[in-house]
Amino acid sequence: MFTTSQAPPAAKSAPPAGSTRKPGSVTPVKTDGLKTASLACSSCNLRELCLPVGLSAQELEQLDMLVSKRRTVTRGDTLFRSGDEFDSLYAVRTGFFKTSVALEDGRDQVTGFQMAGELLGMDGISNTRHSCDAVALEDSQVCVIPFEQLENLSREFTDLQRQFHRIMSREIVRDHGVMLLLGSMRAEERLAAFLLNLTQRLQARGFSASSLVLRMTREEIGSYLGLKLETVSRTFSKFQDEGLMEVKQRQIRILDQPGLQRIVNSAAVA
Repeated sequence: MFTTSQAPPAAKSAPPAGSTRKPGSVTPVKTDGLKTASLACSSCNLRELCLPVGLSAQELEQLDMLVSKRRTVTRGDTLFRSGDEFDSLYAVRTGFFKTSVALEDGRDQVTGFQMAGELLGMDGISNTRHSCDAVALEDSQVCVIPFEQLENLSREFTDLQRQFHRIMSREIVRDHGVMLLLGSMRAEERLAAFLLNLTQRLQARGFSASSLVLRMTREEIGSYLGLKLETVSRTFSKFQDEGLMEVKQRQIRILDQPGLQRIVNSAAVA
């Protein structure tokens, strides 16, 4: 329910004169202190979330060469800031991030939460600079994907191109979901939809669909959902009193998932 369209790729151009680069090959990138990945895309347990199925051995080899660097981001540190030059996408390998934009009054507006298997950095595609901050909510690691080389490789491997188009489409759908939340739902409906979305994404990664530890604060949830901190805390307490979940600080145990879904569905018929 919750996460830009891209112009058609330019016509494939021939390698520069004197170049020995084969079609689909990847030019080595500068490391800039980044660590070389010890685990290739082809053997990563998150590959089904990031990559299209059915890539050939050659395509996987070229992708492994492209995504050959990792970056570790300590909790509270930024992966990139608004205004930074855009040159790479980042696939979250471990950890959790939030994205936010600065409002005119100095407050930060949370625009999303990203977990393992999801991409960061697509906000910079349109104007070559990032339009938001990405901050690690826990110690995290990302795979660095140089965007120019990704585009070149995507022109060779159409399955890869279609996959990234699907990912960008998913971001558009997620943005529409957030607008729906902020425009038409009551506090209970917003929080229920948020928790259900979070558990569904975690379940797709092999985690429990009923037990989770929130990486974000109540205040960050409120910023994302357009709710005051007091409203978020009061709604969590209300859900617990109604037997929908157990709440112990950031530890949440969903007791009645259908009940949460009914709360969300009530927004559609209101």
